[in-house]
Amino acid sequence: MRINQVISNEELLQLKDYVTRLNNIVITCHLSPDGDAIGASLGLMHALESLGKTVHVVTPDMPPRSLAFLPGAKDVYIYTKHEDTVKNLLERANLIFCLDFNALKRIDTLAPLVAHAKGKKVMIDHHLDPEQFCDLTISYSRMSSTCELVFRALMGIGMMKQINRKVADCLYTGMITDTGNFSYNSNTPDLYLIVAELVARGINKDRIYNLAMNTSSADRLRLLGYALSEKMQVFPESHAALITLTKEELDRFNYKKGDTESLVNMPLQIPEVQWSIFLRDDETYIKVSARSQGEFAVNTICEQHFNGGGHKNAAGGEFIGSMSDAVAVFMSLLPQFADTNVNNNNKTENK
Repeated sequence: MRINQVISNEELLQLKDYVTRLNNIVITCHLSPDGDAIGASLGLMHALESLGKTVHVVTPDMPPRSLAFLPGAKDVYIYTKHEDTVKNLLERANLIFCLDFNALKRIDTLAPLVAHAKGKKVMIDHHLDPEQFCDLTISYSRMSSTCELVFRALMGIGMMKQINRKVADCLYTGMITDTGNFSYNSNTPDLYLIVAELVARGINKDRIYNLAMNTSSADRLRLLGYALSEKMQVFPESHAALITLTKEELDRFNYKKGDTESLVNMPLQIPEVQWSIFLRDDETYIKVSARSQGEFAVNTICEQHFNGGGHKNAAGGEFIGSMSDAVAVFMSLLPQFADTNVNNNNKTENK
């Protein structure tokens, strides 16, 4: 069976030209990188390295420890730890890939360095409304993940031979983490044709699932249990749920980056809940995560009230203010969603 082409011929030709001509490459992704961001970055790195390119992956901050098993993860340059090195890499790069983010603000303090870098810039992303800061923008929001789009890009420029076991491991990790192990936003036949191609390259699906999505520390399990038992509030009349965690609460459970991944999705298992908000104290701001099901669009809520955005059913933002102020904003929204119809059979676009 044939995987349908999504990326335009014009975009593929320009991408192939860059990859053919340019040899000093930096790949970066968004702040607080998740499985899709790191998987896409490392997968693309391994593919380009097999062509003899010099490739470095840089991130704005520390990736979650749950992804340390990915090949090449130990070689990532973290800007908050290697500031001078990252500056130097970006200054010397003649090609910069911007993966899994659609706006410079999503890379935090890396933004001015990327914006002023002289190298050609390529965005590969699946979020809505991309900013036009790259020389080439490959953006398709209907894709399940950026990793799926990276696979399609490699396929489109004739690099299927470069998709080896390392590349496949990384791309598959991003696909499962961005679809909840194919439980949402994953109803297209092409996605499973791509998975079949990755399996053919030797990935161990069960191992990757267990490492990426089914492995927790004791502290993380206790934190999730506390959050659900003590901090989750349900508002059935507005079909909403709220979870908040303060800095003190996170410290109590020895919080590490990635420990609250998927927490915001859990209240959606409750039949009365159509949308869920998780507020996490990040010291300088309140990190907002939002998920929904069916036709309920949380991206508009994040855009209008939490300085963010995203997909219809998976969005986020950053609230500048106290936790109590952020909670007050959430509470002010509840009356307008009272008596909203709930469609519990449509959970297709969560992320």
